[in-house]
Amino acid sequence: MEVAARIKRDIELIRRNAETLLPEEELARKLERYYREGVPLRVKLGIDPSAPQLTLGHAVVLRKLRLFQDLGHIAVLVVGDFTRRIGDPSGRAKTRPPMSPEEIERNMASYRDQAFKILDPERTEVRYNSEWLGKLTFEDVIVLTSKYTVARMLERDDFKRRFEEGIPITIMEFLYPLAQAYDSVAIRADVELGGSDQRFNLLIGREIQREYGQEPQVILTMPLLIGTDGVHAMSQSRGNYIGIAEAPEEQFGKVMSLPDELMPQYFALLTDVPWDEVKGLHPKEAKKRLAWEIVAQFHGEEAADRAKLHFERVFEQEKPPEEMPEVRMPPELVDEAGTVWIIDLLSASGLVSSRSEARRLVEQGGVWVNGEKVASRDARIPLTEPLVLRVGRRRFARILPP
Repeated sequence: MEVAARIKRDIELIRRNAETLLPEEELARKLERYYREGVPLRVKLGIDPSAPQLTLGHAVVLRKLRLFQDLGHIAVLVVGDFTRRIGDPSGRAKTRPPMSPEEIERNMASYRDQAFKILDPERTEVRYNSEWLGKLTFEDVIVLTSKYTVARMLERDDFKRRFEEGIPITIMEFLYPLAQAYDSVAIRADVELGGSDQRFNLLIGREIQREYGQEPQVILTMPLLIGTDGVHAMSQSRGNYIGIAEAPEEQFGKVMSLPDELMPQYFALLTDVPWDEVKGLHPKEAKKRLAWEIVAQFHGEEAADRAKLHFERVFEQEKPPEEMPEVRMPPELVDEAGTVWIIDLLSASGLVSSRSEARRLVEQGGVWVNGEKVASRDARIPLTEPLVLRVGRRRFARILPP
């Protein structure tokens, strides 16, 4: 295939489902140089270590990053351990509290393994931006801040809105996009990926690279994946997320709970299955296909098959799962009549995080024993033989007598 044809093919693949690709002509020149000289592009993605799980929202940009790897380029995963101590204000109405180094390290413990469910480890650099930002002197920071103006910073929608409404904006928050831009200088990024909410920050990266004598990066933004609530972008802070590392049955069940209208976006951004191939199916069957594809991507086809059977058994046939954790009830919780208080039962089962959660779930009608809803938090449950405890839609345990 001729170089021009390769470049055209690559850009079509890169542009697919993207929200912003600019400047496209600069990407074409970078790709031409790659094919002429054999030096791969360095494609940057910043990861915010705010929470311990990567979600399907992260998977959208990680999949695009993997495409660059498949085309022969290097993925540079920049962990924002230093910038997270500042707190990215993007899209927020108030300053986000900084995180401690200890919190960041806890969250990063499994990020690498999760990212490598999608990325090729052999073509990935994982860099922490404290590596260079932590070494900047105050003089270096002054030089960096001199390369961008307050007026330009206030063009960003969230800053502009807060300024007009009299909501405080700290100087520290202005440093975040500059620090993110300096990341691009430090790793010599040719392309930077991000969600649509990062467009402003990525564009600053182009200007700062130019100020430091580098060729500006091309920016590529992807749409924000709508979460399980069907309204807001997927976010762990909102609780409307599906985690990359969640158990197959949990992933499958959460996908099945999505609003039907999200199917086209999820198929487009998270699978290689064309929407035209499934849009004629009944929504439930299309959703099963989507759930299977997502679970297979992160856990393998056998796990996807098991998760599908589990869903059909539990939610369509209304039978308990064939496999579930078994918990033997401590004898001190069972009275002489062989009954146990429902709150003690839930607490000992491991299906709830606290006794207050146990009370709340019972009051909300979210607890079943042997298929019957528990009506009162004062209920005492007979425990002379094994029983099946269900909490919410997807949590089960077999409770054994002492």
